[in-house]
Amino acid sequence: MAAHLHLYPASQEAQPEGPPPVVHVRLADLLPLVALAHRQNYMWLQDFLDDEVVITEDLYEVLRSFRAYRPSA
Repeated sequence: MAAHLHLYPASQEAQPEGPPPVVHVRLADLLPLVALAHRQNYMWLQDFLDDEVVITEDLYEVLRSFRAYRPSA
């Protein structure tokens, strides 16, 4: 089954100069697509490997703990 990506565009109101507009994407929509691109070794994914993403502080802490996790045998 193909994953469907739901994009939530930023508000259309006048935006002051500053950082570029942001597109909000649910992690549940993004992960299957990135995982598929990684498994299938899609070359376009390489173009974005240096891009930064913004995540919540609690997700960051969970990911840090997960990286350090070593399952017992």
